[in-house]
Amino acid sequence: MPEITFNAFSFLQKKLKAKKIEFSNVTMTVTPGSCAKDLIHQVKLTMEDVEVVFINGKVAPFDTIIENNDRVALVPHGTPGPYRVLLGFKNKNL
Repeated sequence: MPEITFNAFSFLQKKLKAKKIEFSNVTMTVTPGSCAKDLIHQVKLTMEDVEVVFINGKVAPFDTIIENNDRVALVPHGTPGPYRVLLGFKNKNL
């Protein structure tokens, strides 16, 4: 079973804390062949909760397969920052 390091940022932390799910540098196991979308469901979030997934420091599509030792971070909609476009994401509603 692949083990990853999981992080969630900003507003997602509050949602995960309410569900008693750890969210900061957590080692967790995922099912082999799981993608980022599966991880979102595993931590009991919805696709609407998450704007961007980072895998190993880079923006990745939601269907990216998660590998052993990957670092995966979830970022919610509305996270501010001047580097959004440089990092590879931006608010699609703008």
